[in-house]
Amino acid sequence: MTRRSIGIIVNGVTGRMGYRQHLVRSLLAIRSAGGVPLADGTTVWPHLVLVGRSEAKLREIAERHGLDDWTTDLTAALARDDVQIYFDAQVTQQREKAIRRAIEAGKHIYTEKPLAEDTAAALDLARAARAAGVRTGVVQDKLFLPGLRKLKRLLDGGFFGQVLSVRGEFGYWVFEGDWQPAQRPSWNYRSADGGGIVVDMFPHWHYVLAELFGEVRAVTATIATHIPRRVDEAGRPYEATADDAAYGIFELEGGVIAQLNSSWCVRVYRDELVEFQVDGTEGSAVAGLRRCRVQHRAVTPKPVWNPDLPATEDFRSQWTEVPDNEDFDNGFKVQWEAFLRHVATGEPFPWDFLAGARGVQLAELGLLSAREGRRVEVPELAL
Repeated sequence: MTRRSIGIIVNGVTGRMGYRQHLVRSLLAIRSAGGVPLADGTTVWPHLVLVGRSEAKLREIAERHGLDDWTTDLTAALARDDVQIYFDAQVTQQREKAIRRAIEAGKHIYTEKPLAEDTAAALDLARAARAAGVRTGVVQDKLFLPGLRKLKRLLDGGFFGQVLSVRGEFGYWVFEGDWQPAQRPSWNYRSADGGGIVVDMFPHWHYVLAELFGEVRAVTATIATHIPRRVDEAGRPYEATADDAAYGIFELEGGVIAQLNSSWCVRVYRDELVEFQVDGTEGSAVAGLRRCRVQHRAVTPKPVWNPDLPATEDFRSQWTEVPDNEDFDNGFKVQWEAFLRHVATGEPFPWDFLAGARGVQLAELGLLSAREGRRVEVPELAL
């Protein structure tokens, strides 16, 4: 079997997502499995070039995982002929400039979302990449969650009949950082640093809704900063200037209405940190990260509203578990494998920079809706 090495700059590897999801659970896992097999019998082998700002942190990560190719000099890494892919997991504010340099260096680019801080910049990156002839991809990991893949299976099989509505709940309580350390970095709560739950989650909601139910045609959103003061990683109090909760209504092509709540200020009373309920004329489903349960029209009970009597039905027991029927791998790893095949063979990869720009657009228009207190239509984007 022939092994084909593809050099990958992994920029932002010292951060939470760059390290855990992309280095350890994706790229190193791919290497442990022997690489990505191609149809012609060739195996793609990721050669990793770790990039970051802290020499000490890079050295420690490299030594921990038996890697020896790392640098704090992005310019030098981009100049290397043995590097074909640039990956970016930095904070959003640093991303656009670095991606533009990678385009100029002729590298194929895969990046965390959001692609840029605003729609105009995201579209400009997409146009520049197309002009340079480089292949692009944006992380859209939620599509590969077991729960949503089961939901997609139901949709493809016509289980719901006509889909009427989608209700989604995402979030958990992120500690303020005083008496317990916060689970998210402090920059997430400062708008000047690119923080905010709309910027973080609306790009996710865009591709989930568009891929499963239809393109978003209008958005109405309300946002809040429920916790105005937090404590950072060094124990210093700071003012939270970014939104930590967002409540959105999304009107989809075809008439489906989606209501999605996103919050870092909610205590979880559901089975998983994110759940989507889909209701249709023939049946309903509740899908989370891993599980998916359904209730068909033929077995839907007939409850009667009577506030004077206690409820006697166990409503949860009336739903049926959707079986796995396949092995589900880590969603980040699955999309990495798809992008590597895209670079190596030209295999289709629909989650490109234009798809990423649409996610940025929805976040931007959601913030506009909240700021002006009105429904905002979402125009179609094109290069």
